[in-house]
Amino acid sequence: MSKTTSKAFWEKIRFKYKISFLNENTLEEVFSLRLSRLTSLIALFLFAVFIITLTSFVIIKTPIRNYLPGYLDADVREKIIKNALTAESLESELAVRSLYLDNVSAILRGDIKVEEAAVIDSVRSARDINLEKSEQVSKFVENYEEEEKYNLSGFSPIAVGGEKPMFYTPVKGIVSSTFDRKEKHYGIDIASTLHAPVMATMKGMVIYTGFDPNAGYVIQIQHLNGFVSVYKHNAKLLKSQGDAVGAGEAIALAGNTGNLSTGIHLHFELWLNGKPVNPGEYINFD
Repeated sequence: MSKTTSKAFWEKIRFKYKISFLNENTLEEVFSLRLSRLTSLIALFLFAVFIITLTSFVIIKTPIRNYLPGYLDADVREKIIKNALTAESLESELAVRSLYLDNVSAILRGDIKVEEAAVIDSVRSARDINLEKSEQVSKFVENYEEEEKYNLSGFSPIAVGGEKPMFYTPVKGIVSSTFDRKEKHYGIDIASTLHAPVMATMKGMVIYTGFDPNAGYVIQIQHLNGFVSVYKHNAKLLKSQGDAVGAGEAIALAGNTGNLSTGIHLHFELWLNGKPVNPGEYINFD
């Protein structure tokens, strides 16, 4: 572009036009405005920036952001899960109370004898009943605790770096899925019961706690000898990042959080020096 053409272009976009507003009856000029094409473009650009900034501020600083895909924060997810668990508990309680009222109604109608009510009263089985231990039960418990005091069946010593770390079984249950490196399943799944205690497999420090849409509530623990244990799909976490935990200490409650429909279970992973290893080679899950 030559200098003459460039000069003509700048003169053209900087040339000011007068916009006048006239009184229709008297043709008197009421208001006038002088604008150039350059000024108009700058004004439109600033207006667009203002609208984008205002919209972003409203979305980020207000609850509207929760309606955006993938923007649901951990607190909201936790509330949703808690509400779902509460609703499930309320449904169970409502079913128990309904059955109780049906039994009472049947007794009042004479369909069930009072002596038979205790036999079919399922409400009684749904309640926690504190019974005193008999002498035989007390002796059995004492003998069992004494025999199992030094039982290390839940541990498996594996030599690593000249030491033998002791691993604790993370949760009581049945192994439903094993370690498979080819399928990129870098852990094992242990089917358990709802809110069963999840224990730290070895003493260490919690390095991560959080919620993942696919893995649910997750907690990771750094151990000695370069080991890191990972516990996924928990219903609730009992420890926070930075907490020191001991072997066998409860760190979470088992559940089925995340995008899964495989039932209540714990997904357990064991990493050594940044690489996944088969937990079955280090821990006895029998």
